[in-house]
Amino acid sequence: MYYKKYNLPGSDAMPIVELHLLKGYEDADKTRLGEALTDAVRLVVPATPEAITVMIHERSPAQYMRGRIPRNPAPALPDPALIVRGYLDAMEARDLDAARTFLGRGFVMHFPGAPAMHDLQQLIDWSAPRYREVRKTYEAAEAFQGAAEAATVYMRGTLSGVWLDGTAFHAIRFIDRFEVAGGKIIKQEVWNDMAEVRA
Repeated sequence: MYYKKYNLPGSDAMPIVELHLLKGYEDADKTRLGEALTDAVRLVVPATPEAITVMIHERSPAQYMRGRIPRNPAPALPDPALIVRGYLDAMEARDLDAARTFLGRGFVMHFPGAPAMHDLQQLIDWSAPRYREVRKTYEAAEAFQGAAEAATVYMRGTLSGVWLDGTAFHAIRFIDRFEVAGGKIIKQEVWNDMAEVRA
């Protein structure tokens, strides 16, 4: 990464990040890389997004060799936030078969006041004596990749739906935390204010 300093209003740094890629990635994948690199720089360098330049240089597989062998690019990982949103949409539609396609081996769920659950039908059975239906309105989705294999995704917003007595509820805050590895969800943790509202 190049680190240059200029006299700009509100920022004195204009980092330049250069990335070398083998040809084969879609434009959307390169956009995700550019955005992620921009955000990573801002965690360390006091620069605005407009001051950060990301330059992607592409090479054909014939121009790259490792271990005396030309290599092909690895396929891009799917966006973990989109995986989570697809799962949540399937759950809201009560399409358990579709929702299960998003889950990985050893999947576990943790909900307030509930034991750990490993199957989606367990969640349906657990929620049955609590409310008739629930829907989510999303305010933000945030995805992060740390040193571990799994990416972390946070979804936050509000819940609305119907209690067992037919009374409607709305604007109940929630936050869901997911771990996604190998394109599959392996963990879900849920926090919400349902208990406080019902009390």
